[in-house]
Order: sequence, then structure tokens, then C-alpha cells
Amino acid sequence: MLPGHEQQMVMPGAGLGRRYVRRRLPSQSETSAFLPRGDQVFEATEGSLQPQSQIGRGYERVRRVLLGRRLTTAEQVHERLTKVKALAVLSSDAISSVAYATEASLAILIGAGTAALTQNLPITACIVALMIIVGVSYRQTIHAYPNGGGSYIVARDNLGVLPGLIAAAALLIDYVLTVSVSVSSGVDAMVSALPALNNFSVELGVVFIAVIMVVNLRGIRESGTIFAAPTYLFIGAFAIMILTGIFHAIFSPGGPFGAIAPHQSPAALGWAPQHMGPLLLLTAFASGCVAMTGTEAISNAVPVFKPPESKNAARTLVAMVTILAIFYLGTTYLAWRFGIVPHPNQNPTLDSQIAALLFVGPFAWVYYVVQFATLLILVLAANTSFADFPRLSSILARDGFLPHQFAFRGDRLAFSTGIIILAALSSILLIVFHGSTEALINLYALGVFTAFTLSQSGMVVHWYRLRARAGVNWRRSLGINLVGAVATAIVAAIITITKFDRGAWIVVLLVPLLVLLFRGISKHYSFVQRHTKALTPLHAQDLRHVLVVPIAELNRPACQALAYARSLIQPVVAVHTAMDKADETAFRNEWDQWAAEQQATLERAVEAARMAAETPEGRAEYARMRALVQERPQMVVLQSPYRALVPPLVRYIEMLRDVNPQRTVSVLLPEFVPAHWWESLLHNQTALRLKLALYSDAGVVVFNIPYHLPQ
Repeated sequence: MLPGHEQQMVMPGAGLGRRYVRRRLPSQSETSAFLPRGDQVFEATEGSLQPQSQIGRGYERVRRVLLGRRLTTAEQVHERLTKVKALAVLSSDAISSVAYATEASLAILIGAGTAALTQNLPITACIVALMIIVGVSYRQTIHAYPNGGGSYIVARDNLGVLPGLIAAAALLIDYVLTVSVSVSSGVDAMVSALPALNNFSVELGVVFIAVIMVVNLRGIRESGTIFAAPTYLFIGAFAIMILTGIFHAIFSPGGPFGAIAPHQSPAALGWAPQHMGPLLLLTAFASGCVAMTGTEAISNAVPVFKPPESKNAARTLVAMVTILAIFYLGTTYLAWRFGIVPHPNQNPTLDSQIAALLFVGPFAWVYYVVQFATLLILVLAANTSFADFPRLSSILARDGFLPHQFAFRGDRLAFSTGIIILAALSSILLIVFHGSTEALINLYALGVFTAFTLSQSGMVVHWYRLRARAGVNWRRSLGINLVGAVATAIVAAIITITKFDRGAWIVVLLVPLLVLLFRGISKHYSFVQRHTKALTPLHAQDLRHVLVVPIAELNRPACQALAYARSLIQPVVAVHTAMDKADETAFRNEWDQWAAEQQATLERAVEAARMAAETPEGRAEYARMRALVQERPQMVVLQSPYRALVPPLVRYIEMLRDVNPQRTVSVLLPEFVPAHWWESLLHNQTALRLKLALYSDAGVVVFNIPYHLPQ
């Protein structure tokens, strides 16, 4: 008989030879960790996740203060964003780029003299036209891919796995650079207003990245609430600055088109002389294209919007492109009209010079508002990457191209691993480049335009494939995406050529290296799946012995552990921790099929043993086969709405031990052993964590059933 979840003791009765059974239900402390959800189904409560050690409880209190309460999987639907919050979370990168895009192109042109700065007007017009083209193209992508049409998904589905991986690698690099460039630019804005902080720019940048990381670990909805105010403060402050500048231009001598010649020469400012020519103009254009970064963020994150997702995402994209184009045109116009020139190392920044010129006298305080808002938007622009990098990483992990840890949602339903890795990489990049925006920006934009090109090319193929179902409008849709693909491909080529010796070669080198890394990880996971898949049932009569078997899926290591457990002809409990209903249903179906196959195999073995039961050994084997048929394994499901694996398992095993003091609870851990040490980094090490958690538990015996992968 299978041990239950209540204690049973045989007690002496009042009369001679009489006995009765005393039942003791689990105490409140024992059951508080689980809620019954059906026959042999238990839901792990938040109480099951509480650490037992004093250090662990202290660490848990700190986590709760920083991150807030845990969220169940069912609460994920409430973590969606409204259009107002989505504009703050997903558009801050694109909108904030106006704070440095104009300055980036002017910093190239000024080497040819102050007269060359006028060339930035047609360059800006070309970039704004490109913004509109890309915006319209991505609006189509949003409606075509309502579940999220990131460049990786679109390129993979329509062009193949390799183009998809190239797009993914380019985007991941761009997201890391976005954090570094945005934070360093924000620190530049702070230093422009407070020059005394100049020596601490790198340290300030790392602190800002750490703060953004913690906020994002609290969840996307909460980060949207926190970041909405700074984003809209910047939009308001920048709009006031541009309108004030236009007002000054209209009522100043010379009117709106009477540009003031710059008062300082490039040599006096410290700029190296450059030869004016097509290459310099193309380089300035490539530098100004940093204004386009972040444009794809909304199409990547359609599922985070409240319903109707596609419509809300499309409207937010239109609002973002409109604000971006107006602000970029306005900044370029004011710099030209008032003769503002860029300074080396962005000290002071172009925006700081414009604001200082416009807001004087009783309105001087507005200058500090603009600088403070610019600091906030630039630092918080990194939040766009913190929203998209973890999501793209989770998709790559789901497809087997990154370690599976990237697909795991943390306490607050955020992809914690991706958030932490992004913070670490961007901090390292900031330190290596000494917080220099000028140095970092030369690596920027190539990755995102590569992704633009592959995504739009994929959409061209998408519309051509669906031409029979898309109706008469398929040619118009294809044409829009074709124009976007050609335009972004030209820009990507320009950036590669003009920025190659300025640092773009690093991106050109990193993209194929990342693709090779993705393929290597995928190859390993494919190898593991081939050698752990249960191609045929593993038979219990071939083995002997055990009891509690934690199972994630019925692969070869799990079947081997179950066979070993059943061979002991003891009660066997297979425990599966389900993250959600879909997971539980899929496992139950797989379990039922496996159990039926096992039972049929055993019944045939019993019949064969009965026919051969002529000797004592044969009769003993026949008895053993019958015992195996009668002692069927029992499946227990632990529902884990907080997505925790180890704590609920440990608490369940402890509860089982406490209510069955007459038995020794033995835990069989199926575990495969990779052929190489570095392959262990690609797996969650759940068995190892469970062994460590049960190591000091008295009355619990842990067996390891290793499954070695071939060399």
C-alpha cells in the first residue's frame, strides 16, 4: 500500500488482542506549504518557498524589499502595459536619441569647418524620411505578427535559421550598446550642469545601471509606472525648449531663417581638421542614424500590451515616430539657427548649450529642468533594452540557442537572468570605454540596421508567400517593406564602411562569433535530446529498488530512475512540479501513455514467467513479476504558481517524511552527466540543488541515478 499524506499508527485496544488504527492528519505548519487542488494534486503556496536558515530568511527579506512580493503565474495577464506606460517603457530609447543624434553628426562635419555644419540640415531630412519608412514598415510587422514580430522571429520564419540568428546577434549587441550609450550620455548631461562630477562619470554610470536593473527585476508593469513620469517630463521639457527656440528665432533679427554663424573655430575647440567630401558626409549621416535605434522595440514586444495588442502597439509606434521626428528636426534646426557647435567629449552637450542660450534671467531654472529631464530620459532609455534583451534571450533559450536559464521568469514574472546579464555586460562596456559616449557611439547603430534589413526582407518574403490569401493589398504591403529593406540595407552598408575603423569592426566580428555560439549551444541541446529521449520503454523487471522520484519530463534518465525504483517492489511516488496548467496537462498525458506501456509490458512478462514457473527460481521470478504488476507507481503533481522548483519539492519530501515516521523516505534523482565540464553551464543543475537542499535533512536518503552522455 502506498504511504499516504497522513500518519497511521496501530494502537492497543481496550480488550484483549484488540487493535485500532490512529490517524493523524498533517499539522497546520505542515500543510501551510501546500493547498489541495484535486486528487493527489497540491499547489505550493508562498509558505513553501520560505528559507529555513536565518541567513536565508535575512536574504529573503532584502529581496522582498527590493523586488516586492512574489507574483503567481496567473497574475501575468495583469502585468500588461497601457499605451501610456508602453510609450515610456518601449520608446524611451528612441525618443532619448534626440539628445545626442544631432550632436553625433555635427561632431563629424565640424572637422571640415563651421561652414560644413549647414550640411546637417539635408542629412537630418534624409534620416527623418528613413524614420517614417521604417515606422510604416514596422507598423505592418506588428499587424502581421501579433504575438511579437521581432527581427529574429520574422527573419527566422521567412528567411531561415541563419538569418534569424544573425538578426538576434545584432540586436543583442545593440541592446548592450544602448544601455552603455544611454547611460554615458545621461552622465554627460549631468556633468554639463555639475562639472565637479566629471571625475566620477564611470562610477555614476555603473550605479545608474544597477538601479535600472533592480527596477526591472520588479516587473515590466512596475518599471513602466516608475519610468513613465521621467519620460513624459523629458517630452514636456524638450517640447518647451524647441517651441521657445522657434519663438526666439521668429522674433530675433534675421527671422526664422537667418542663421547665426558660429563664433568659435573648430581648431580653437580642439577638433582635428577633416577634408570635406562624400565620405565625410556619409560618415555624418551614419552617425546621425543613431536617432533610429530603438525603433524596433515596440514590434518586438506586442504581447506586453493590453488587448487589443496589435492596435495598441501600432498606435504607440505612430506616437513614438512622430515625437522622435519632431524633436530631431527641432534640435537640428535650433543648432543651425543659433550657431551652436559641438564640443569634444560632449562637455557641454549640444542640448545644454541650446537650453543655456534660451533660458536666461528669471527663466534660468528651466535650464536645469531640461538638463535633469535629459539625464533621466537618457539613463532610463536603457530601460528599452532591459525590456527587449531579456525577452529576446528567452525566445532564443526556448529555441535552444541560449542556456535554458534565460527562459526562466523570476519572482516578479521578469526574465531575471537576461536582466542581470545585460546589466553586467553594459557595465563592463562602460568601464572598458571609460564612459566615453563618442567612443561608444561608433559601435552603435550597425547592429540595429542589420536587424532592420533582415526583418524587412523577411516581411517581403512573408507577403509574397501569403499573396493568395492577402488579397489585392499584398503588393502594396510588399512594396512598403521592400522600400524599408533596401533603405536600411544601404544605411547598414554606409555605417559599416564609414565606421569600420572607428570601432564598427568590433560589431562585425562579434556577430558571427555570437552566431557560432548559438549554433554550438543548439548542437549540445540537440545531442542531449537525442540521447535522453525514451525511444522504447525501459522495463522495471531488468532492475531492482526505491521511492520518491522527482521528474521534470519522461525522458531516458527519468525512465531509468523509475525502473530502478520499481525494481525494489516498494511504493513509488513520482513527483512532478508544474509551472502552469498547460505543463500539468502535457505531463499527465505523457504519464498515462508511459504507465499503460509499462503495464502492458509487465503483464506480458508475468505471463512468460508463469509459463516458466517449473523451478524454484522460476516461481520466485513469477512472484516478483506479479508484485511488480500490483505495485504501480503513483504520480503526485505540485502546482508551483511562483515557478519555484526546489523549495516545493523539499517541503513536500519533508512533509512525507514527517507523516510516515515508520518509513525511510528515499529520493531518487535522475541526472544526466554531460561529457564535458563546460556543458554543465548550459543546464539548470536542479538535481544538484535538490541534493544540497536535502543533504542535512535527517531521515531522508538521497540516491543519484546518473545518466552519462557519450563523448
